[in-house]
Amino acid sequence: MIFFQGKRIFSAIFDMDGTMFDTERLRFKTLKQASMEIFGKALSEETLIGSLGLSAKRAEALAKAHNGEDFPYAQIRQRADELELEYVRNHGVPIKAGLLEVLERLRKSGLTMAVATSSRRAIAEEYLINANVLKYFDITVCGDEVSQGKPHPEIFLRAASALNCEPSNCFMLEDSENGLLSAIRAEGQAILIEDIKPPAAEVKAGALKAYRSMNAFLADLSECVPDLGMPELGEPFPSSLNQFRVGIHGFGAIGGGYLTQVFSHWDGYTRPCEIIAATRSRMLRETVSAFGRYSVRYGATSFDQTIENVRMIDMDNDDAVIDMYNSAEIIGLSLPEQAIRKQAKVIAQGLLRRFERRGRELTLLIVLNKIGGAAFVRLHVQAELELLCSPEISKQVLQKTHFAETVVSRIVSKISNDALVRQLRIKSQMFQNSLDDEPAVTRKPSAPVPEYERLIGRFRPFVQSSSALSQLHLILFNSEPDMPLYVERGSDLLERLRQVKTVSDIAQIQVIKNRLWNGPHAIIAWYASLLGYSWVGQGMGDARVSALAERLIRQEVGPALMAENPEMSDAVSGFAKTFLERCKTSFKDPCARVGRDPLRKLQRHERILSSIELARKHGIDTPGLAFGAALAVHYALRCSDAKDLEAQKIQQLYKANDGSVEAVLSHDGEYNGKPYPGLDPVKDSDLIDTIADNFRHLQRQESSDWGMPALQEDSHPLDLKMHAEPALSEQTLTH
Repeated sequence: MIFFQGKRIFSAIFDMDGTMFDTERLRFKTLKQASMEIFGKALSEETLIGSLGLSAKRAEALAKAHNGEDFPYAQIRQRADELELEYVRNHGVPIKAGLLEVLERLRKSGLTMAVATSSRRAIAEEYLINANVLKYFDITVCGDEVSQGKPHPEIFLRAASALNCEPSNCFMLEDSENGLLSAIRAEGQAILIEDIKPPAAEVKAGALKAYRSMNAFLADLSECVPDLGMPELGEPFPSSLNQFRVGIHGFGAIGGGYLTQVFSHWDGYTRPCEIIAATRSRMLRETVSAFGRYSVRYGATSFDQTIENVRMIDMDNDDAVIDMYNSAEIIGLSLPEQAIRKQAKVIAQGLLRRFERRGRELTLLIVLNKIGGAAFVRLHVQAELELLCSPEISKQVLQKTHFAETVVSRIVSKISNDALVRQLRIKSQMFQNSLDDEPAVTRKPSAPVPEYERLIGRFRPFVQSSSALSQLHLILFNSEPDMPLYVERGSDLLERLRQVKTVSDIAQIQVIKNRLWNGPHAIIAWYASLLGYSWVGQGMGDARVSALAERLIRQEVGPALMAENPEMSDAVSGFAKTFLERCKTSFKDPCARVGRDPLRKLQRHERILSSIELARKHGIDTPGLAFGAALAVHYALRCSDAKDLEAQKIQQLYKANDGSVEAVLSHDGEYNGKPYPGLDPVKDSDLIDTIADNFRHLQRQESSDWGMPALQEDSHPLDLKMHAEPALSEQTLTH
């Protein structure tokens, strides 16, 4: 049972043609063709439109009134049935967009359901079975089983009675005036889904609600059914497929290992019938195509998740990419900036073709790790559009395209090509005794067959027929388990995706993520390196490093962000909890990589110093962050990597100023063509003194006794109070 517009609804009764299926236009075409074949003249639009929703007898009377009493309507109708069935058997039933999502929601809300159609049972059942929707309906009542057709209420009354439901507690979905009158006269809760000919205004007014499309009804219905919430990692994808195709432009780590999961969970009720994925990697394309599926491994939970219904295309095949933009309802764009510049032209071509052929909106999820990523993509696509069409058309195309900026909350990595070949080799041995017995492949000597191609060839015969092969997990990506994808609000479609959290200010989420992750991550890496650890995860096993991490997140950066953005407390807690858990298991994050470019991270409005400024604004002490700034300088002075030019620059500044850390912190010389934004020697003198004091403390320590000042036996002005109650508690983090 659901409440809809103040009404209690226990059952739903659907008309078929024109309401569930887009068959009215097909019916018009076949009736015209049959009439031309048999009568020598096509039925007029007036006759066809007038017969919408009528029983066969009433439709015949109307046709004879327009064409004479000798008009062979029964023969024409029979021939039209044949033509229509031929089309449906060859091409499938044209299902109304949004129907499957509606049916899934109603069924999972506990409603009983029926079909009430003017079509004969033989046709109705074939259509319902062909469209794979018969499973949703408890009963069907057909036109050849009632004595009085629509607009008489008999068919709806019989359906309601068979469902043991009062008509007033039934949805009755219709598209035509006669059908709507039938539902109204049955005293049901009439829902109009407009099709070819809208009913007269006075009839339309009798509906509980009227919609221009099934998707519009779906939007209201979604407000009345249970919110499934964020999926759990191990939760199965919906078993029912909808009509949507989705695209992945850039089948790399995030595209293949994350966005495909987001799309596969979809709204929790159905999932797309196809995921189209574009990549330049021939090995990935051929492997996924051969297996028909692939898996993502979540090592922290020992869970492998299988992704299906993926069709791989070559990113260098412009026609295939353009077709993806034409057919998909949403596309995840996950490419680096330089690749986006190169792909902007084909994206523009795809959007233009979509506009010309379909005129429908498209949502583009822009997964680019930078604030303003959506604007960056839009700018380059617009420039290419203006070379392809007039400014007015370009404007209309862009109005139909929603460039949605995102913030990703997980880290994903793609396995190496060598690791993939090793998997193929091992799995191949499960089916073959030896690769030495492979059939010869006819190739020119100058074109040797890559090993992965030979191995993939061994699997193709098993893909469709072997149940054993279907259980094999071909791991292509390793992923962390964080689920939410934060996306800028603006597209109705995004509101339906279960794994998406829409926000009005995505830049705010980006700042929260960067402040919580980037600055503290670098500080932890510097400290771990100082203590002799090569990997962040190893360092977190040291009580000194983990204590600093807890301090930074729970008592300094986290509380400052919550004070600044109280409405984003859930996001702050989520990112904070994820960060601390991630650091503990980051055994593949080298300290040298995380800690590189220390000069950039010491800029006034970057990472560490900006977090200090924010915390001070809200009266929060930041001894951990100040200690982290000192670690940055100390790390740079100890860095022997000639490729870390910023560390080398800090060494030069330090030596040129007679070992003055103050000079490093207040540097204002050239940096990437602009003055370096260092601290102000006068305005920031207190902060400079605090950082310098920490730096001198570090210099005094022996390598075996590296520790934060608060953990030293001797008293020190920098008291971190590591054992005090955290300002950002564990309870807050898991809220």
